[in-house]
Amino acid sequence: MGKKTFVYGTLILFGANLINRMLAFVYQYLVMTWVGAEAYGIYQMVFPTYIMALVLTTAGLPLAISKLVSEQTALGNTAAARKIFHTALVILLCSGMAVSIALYLLLPRFAGPLFPDKRVLPVFTICIPAIFFVAACSAFRGYFQGLQEMQQTAVEQICEQITRIIVALTLATRLLPLGIEYGAVGLAAGMVCGELVGLGVMLFLYRRHKKRYLIPDQHKTPGIPAIVKNLFRLGIPVSAGRLITSAASTADSILIPQRLEVAGYSIREAATLYGQLGGAAVVLLTFPTVFTSSLSTSLVPAVSEALAAEKLPLIRRRTGEAIRYTILVGAPFLVFLNFFAPELTDLFKSPNAAAVLTTLTFGGLFLYLQGTTAGVLQGLGQPQIPVFHTIIASCFKLIVLYHLTAIPSLGLVGAAWSYNVAYTIISLLNLLAINRRVGLTLELERVLLQPLSAATLMGGALYLAKSQLAFLPALQLLPLAFLLSAAVYLATLFANGGLSRTDLRRIPLIGRFITF
Repeated sequence: MGKKTFVYGTLILFGANLINRMLAFVYQYLVMTWVGAEAYGIYQMVFPTYIMALVLTTAGLPLAISKLVSEQTALGNTAAARKIFHTALVILLCSGMAVSIALYLLLPRFAGPLFPDKRVLPVFTICIPAIFFVAACSAFRGYFQGLQEMQQTAVEQICEQITRIIVALTLATRLLPLGIEYGAVGLAAGMVCGELVGLGVMLFLYRRHKKRYLIPDQHKTPGIPAIVKNLFRLGIPVSAGRLITSAASTADSILIPQRLEVAGYSIREAATLYGQLGGAAVVLLTFPTVFTSSLSTSLVPAVSEALAAEKLPLIRRRTGEAIRYTILVGAPFLVFLNFFAPELTDLFKSPNAAAVLTTLTFGGLFLYLQGTTAGVLQGLGQPQIPVFHTIIASCFKLIVLYHLTAIPSLGLVGAAWSYNVAYTIISLLNLLAINRRVGLTLELERVLLQPLSAATLMGGALYLAKSQLAFLPALQLLPLAFLLSAAVYLATLFANGGLSRTDLRRIPLIGRFITF
């Protein structure tokens, strides 16, 4: 098996994302313990504006780079791939510099409306250089992903996260005695240093592998105007989608507390419940997106490469594999969440979120498929389609949310059902769009029946385990139940053919040792 397969790339990114997620949990705990919730809250207040600035700066170009580079590489035109990367890098360097300077100049004028708490202003000022670093680094990420070389992105992400944790905790604890806002400044400085190190790692890796990638060829290269046109044609819909997602999240943050008040909750209760939705239920539900986001990132160049070579059967096979792996990972996780929602939400000090988490598990599989199917459509050169579907789903979600959340017997559970409606609509519309363009040839037994039957048997084992081990505290019960469920699920998959030796051999590092 060659290394440039989308499954291999997905697993490389999954490993990096999993390590980063675990480091993030440790970091979160240490920040809350050593620095405190107030300083962290001030730091978090900068992110809606910061993320919006990043979306405008990058304009979806990293994904466009990945797709265009993969297409040219599939055709053997390495010169065009280089030119696309260099053109996009210049654009991102200029946009990163322009946005950073503009924010510095305009911040004094708009600081009041943006940040009612004046302590946020120095924190955001510290964060501004990170916009330039992220913009530049994203060009290299897109280029390596277009080459289906995911190791570079994985190494960069881990180095960035480790730097962020070390610098942020060191500076925040040293500066905290000067005032709460100085602790927040330390956290922001750690984030900036992490992004700077990430860019430095990408530059080092690019120079190290430069001779390998920059192989002379005799192909003609497209003109810069044509490259710029294609970059923005693919990038702008992605950027628009992220802006729409941000706007929808903002609408949720306004509407859910308001409708909870209509349902009879006080302002303080409504705010607490909304915090439990995002801080516990959604965090737990979205953990498998560590895998699905990696899969989506890998699918874009993999599908683009097959499309450029006009290999429709390969696109269908890769799409089917991606959907199968998404269900294989997502189904058992949702069963586990459903059985242990009270214990898990108690760990997050959010007992009221148990019913909400249980409700969200019914739409969780569609949430995971949403990212996978969006990656396929982006690889097909149709990034505007998932955006359009997101708009449609958001409209339905807001209607359902508005009515159900205000019902006293439902409250936040009603909001959870509105999320399920949105997840389902987006995934089904994405699947229909893929089927119209390339056709879907899914094996019902391998894609659905085998993983779902294994997850059902796993659920039976969890039911018995929970009833027999109910006397154990949650911190002992949950790891034991997780290991038991994983063993039963994997054993069932091997028995019913849902998992094969071929699947195991695709796992990086350990796959070579699978000889049975």
